Amino acid sequence: MSKIPVAAFILISALASLAFAQVIRGDSKTGQGVYEQQCLRCHGSKLDGNGPDSQDLIVRPADLRSQTTRSKTDWELLVAISNGVLFTPMHSFRGKLTDQQMLDVLSYIRSVSPPEIIS
Repeated sequence: MSKIPVAAFILISALASLAFAQVIRGDSKTGQGVYEQQCLRCHGSKLDGNGPDSQDLIVRPADLRSQTTRSKTDWELLVAISNGVLFTPMHSFRGKLTDQQMLDVLSYIRSVSPPEIIS
């Protein structure tokens, strides 16, 4: 067996392991304050998508406690927070929140509604 494919396989495996092992950290206490200021009006105090402004929206805000949302990776949720979600009222928070604030909000969401671990 050639040394190059083996070395490439080892390198790819190592990098993939690092990517999956990466833990995104934020301060859930700080995130709660940011959530209450920026997210609560649509997603609600219970993170159920029933905030005071949600009644006026054609596309309902995501229920952050749902299995669909909980099964998303931290990266997927950060992309949605940062870039918004196309064809929904979820707008981009890039430039409005710092990267750390977005991590803090994600940490708060995870602390209230952690992802389901499937074994």
